[in-house]
Amino acid sequence: MIALEEKKEKKQEDRSTDEFIKGLWKENPVFVQVLGMCPVLAVTNTAGNALAMGLATSFVLLMSNILISLLRNFIPKQVRISSYILIIATFVTVIDYVIQAISVELHKSLGAFISLIVVNCLILSRAEAFASKNNLKHSILDALGMGIGFTFALLCLGVVREIFGSGTVFELQLLPENFQSWIIMILPAGGFFTLAFWLLLFNYLKEKRSKL
Repeated sequence: MIALEEKKEKKQEDRSTDEFIKGLWKENPVFVQVLGMCPVLAVTNTAGNALAMGLATSFVLLMSNILISLLRNFIPKQVRISSYILIIATFVTVIDYVIQAISVELHKSLGAFISLIVVNCLILSRAEAFASKNNLKHSILDALGMGIGFTFALLCLGVVREIFGSGTVFELQLLPENFQSWIIMILPAGGFFTLAFWLLLFNYLKEKRSKL
């Protein structure tokens, strides 16, 4: 009996670990599922913008997952999508005011893309596919894993684009001042090129790891 309980607890711990880790690698929202492409390509021209957008999205994802998981048995199926959007929009409004209070300049840099978090397919997909079907603990772990994975992906693009586009990282001079910056890297086209590079590298590493 004791052995059976220990086995059950271990299985639950393994599942909890899997729910968190999957968003970092196996089911990374950007490099595997290719979700949320609008902010990925639009606001990653600097590492600072990428980090801010990643953290903002992670906050909305975490809070919406928590609330939807708690209310999953009370939300009628017929209005579940509209209810999810309403919940997500509430937390987007909160983070919008928070960013504006912290830095008006950052708020202007992110612009309308803060409001567009409402329609970020990553958040809505986790609400529909996971939070609405799982308990609070696993919903939190799922949100944290996916949020960190999304932020990591944005940072990967933001750091590369800022280095080659401005010679800086988080506005700190990294390359010599006489470095000829690649203007294309801070333009929308640079987002596509950088994303293609990271997708190629990520899939190469994933395939190599699967062969080990």
